[in-house]
Amino acid sequence: MRKSIRLRSGGQALVLVLLALAVVLTIVLFILSRSITDISISSAGSSAVMAFSAAEAGVEQALVIGTGTGTNSILVGSASYTSSVTNVASGATSFVYPVDLNSGDSMTLWLKSQDSSSDFTGSTLKICWGKSGTSSNSSVTPAIETVLFYETSAGSPSTARIYRAAFDPNAARIVSNSFTAVGGTCTVGGQSFQFSTTLDLTSLPNPQFVFIRMFYNTDTGQPVAFDSTDTHVFPSQGILVDSSGTAAQSVRKVEVFQGWPEIPAPFQFAIYSSTGLTK
Repeated sequence: MRKSIRLRSGGQALVLVLLALAVVLTIVLFILSRSITDISISSAGSSAVMAFSAAEAGVEQALVIGTGTGTNSILVGSASYTSSVTNVASGATSFVYPVDLNSGDSMTLWLKSQDSSSDFTGSTLKICWGKSGTSSNSSVTPAIETVLFYETSAGSPSTARIYRAAFDPNAARIVSNSFTAVGGTCTVGGQSFQFSTTLDLTSLPNPQFVFIRMFYNTDTGQPVAFDSTDTHVFPSQGILVDSSGTAAQSVRKVEVFQGWPEIPAPFQFAIYSSTGLTK
């Protein structure tokens, strides 16, 4: 009887030892799993940073090279990048500005070529703005101001002139701001816009560029686009750089739009001449 009790006690001790080993093994495996996961996350994070840095290097290199189009692939340490440069809107009959404008922001649409592309010779210019479905009677309904610089050959040298117009879809605000009412929706480049207006250029010879400034939309940025209603093409509006950086399994992409150098905003309210001033 005593021998049987000793056997049962030895069996219980063995079971306790096995349970203890199982617990220890489970803890060790858990620690190893966490360590491997942490190392993997750290490695992936480091690769992602390297890939993003390589993509930024591709953008910087493309901007240094200049405005020519093409694709460039370079190895940077253990990372690499591939960048491409394309002209924006050159030879196109429509143009969607790649950056949304907030209230007070402005952009420049070039009608005079800054490179070897053709000047814009259309007699009308359609301007579209506002995301599809944007309310026309809200306090944050976007309105725009257009400031078109053109040159007349009436004098010698030619004289720079400004044509200024402002458009507001909100009929209630027109009473106080004296803006002009606008037309309805339009589509440019497959993208729908809520508001539109058309500038008549027939009496504005030798148009150079148009400033577009947006007002009232303090809640969100709004897109703006342009369309040549008589199928005349636009000159290049700048370059678009697409750069993709790769490091290990991480891939990061950076896109940068660089427009042509713009006339400083104060010149919208002062005398401007591309050739000189006389008095």
